[in-house]
Amino acid sequence: MSGTETRSAAYGLLPADTTQDVRTRGAGVSRQVAVLPVGSFEQHGPFLPLATDTLVACAVAREIAAAHPVHLLPPVTISCSHEHAAWPGTVSISSVTLHAVIRDIAASLRRSGVDTLVLVNGHGGNYVLGNVVQESSARGESMALFPAGEDWETARERAGVRTSLLTDMHAGEIETSILLHAHPEWVRPGYETADFVADDRRHLLTRGMSAYTDSGVIGRPSLGSAEKGKALLESLADSFGACLSLFTDAAGDAGDSRG
Repeated sequence: MSGTETRSAAYGLLPADTTQDVRTRGAGVSRQVAVLPVGSFEQHGPFLPLATDTLVACAVAREIAAAHPVHLLPPVTISCSHEHAAWPGTVSISSVTLHAVIRDIAASLRRSGVDTLVLVNGHGGNYVLGNVVQESSARGESMALFPAGEDWETARERAGVRTSLLTDMHAGEIETSILLHAHPEWVRPGYETADFVADDRRHLLTRGMSAYTDSGVIGRPSLGSAEKGKALLESLADSFGACLSLFTDAAGDAGDSRG
């Protein structure tokens, strides 16, 4: 990858908003909603970068921001990847730390007038994010986790992804497709022959990924394509509308009751 390509890819991860952009956007909506991509830094086989989950989360978040009036945040790039510790390059933080980071970000946003936070999760091992959202909601704070499994299933069907969500666990058809569309310069040769299936992973939390795959791949990356990646992102942006309406409709209802 050339220096120009590296800079271009890096810029794609960071929002270009100024504070005036945020102020102007907020003036036209009943409730400001921020979108936080949460990725990871973990092995994705020999052909996808360690930053794959961050790249995927950012691609989804950018597609959302292009279609909906949300405040796009820069990504969390290191999270809970302990199941991948057997591979060089993987870096993790504890679930306690990730929980605290998300809570701090949400609190900071509320102080600046953005009262709703949606976490766009790109890493399946970030189980703690569900707890963060549940606890925040119980305190009366506005927070959501996206995409849900149903959103991914809808996207999979719309995009013509052939691998099931169970089989497409890691560095498979979906992740390869999204990167082939959003960041093709980061996909290395080898995905065409890297398919590996391990559907029975019942002891994953105890034994880690290395008990089920030597390559780090579980899925069928050979089926990936840029066309599928584009369709996956478009479907997820459409599905986000229902998530957004949970907060914007509620704000409108509250305004009506006050009136």
